[in-house]
Amino acid sequence: MMKVQDVVDYLDQLAPPDLAAAGDNVGLLVGDPAAAVTRIMTALTLSEDVAEEALRERASLVIVHHPVIYRPISRIVTSDPVGRVLWRLARGGVSVYSPHSAWDSAMQGINQQWAELLGLGRIGPLDEPRPDGAGSGRYGELPAPQTLAELTDKVKSLLNISRVGVVGDLQSRVQIVGIACGSGAELIPLALRRQCHVLISGEMTYHRCLLARASGLSLLLVGHFASERFAMERLAAMLSQKFPQVSVWCSRQESDPIIWA
Repeated sequence: MMKVQDVVDYLDQLAPPDLAAAGDNVGLLVGDPAAAVTRIMTALTLSEDVAEEALRERASLVIVHHPVIYRPISRIVTSDPVGRVLWRLARGGVSVYSPHSAWDSAMQGINQQWAELLGLGRIGPLDEPRPDGAGSGRYGELPAPQTLAELTDKVKSLLNISRVGVVGDLQSRVQIVGIACGSGAELIPLALRRQCHVLISGEMTYHRCLLARASGLSLLLVGHFASERFAMERLAAMLSQKFPQVSVWCSRQESDPIIWA
């Protein structure tokens, strides 16, 4: 019988915890490593509706990108949204694992998947690579230069989204593309150092957008949800292949909290 620890061992190999950003809370956050696993659900964020799905569908383990426990908490009570989720999952015997920034940076992780999805060549981390080639963000070259407008349309088509925030001249030519999933503002200096023409990310503050524009770096901002959710769907497929005896799915209840009107 497969146990939680078996899945943890695979995930720790796929997204080594030492790749995580300083202070990030990755790994098994809730549960018993010796507990049996028969059903696994992946999701981007463990919101209350996602937790309800996990309980309703009798998940043994939820693999959620964003840690449900990020900073130390002093109490678990149902009057608090996080406490309510933790209490219900613990009572239901549901374990929770989060790979977060380790999955962002891993060799098969979110930013690498982005680079491959775009068909980039000469892919590498935005920061200095480790011996295994992993690292923060990604950058690479499109097969040929194209306009920022053409790249914008390609990204929208790949993610099946209708709107993208753009910083820069839509008619400018771009070829070197940087990628920083989620909130990627901290990687702007690295994208500039790699001479990227454009950085694709989920979201950034107004002032970071101004900084990028002043530095000559275009931005494509697809939304935090869209920039990462697809990789949790792919993770579910990877887990299904690795553990065929277990039922694995990506949350069918989860949705972007932002309505792009």
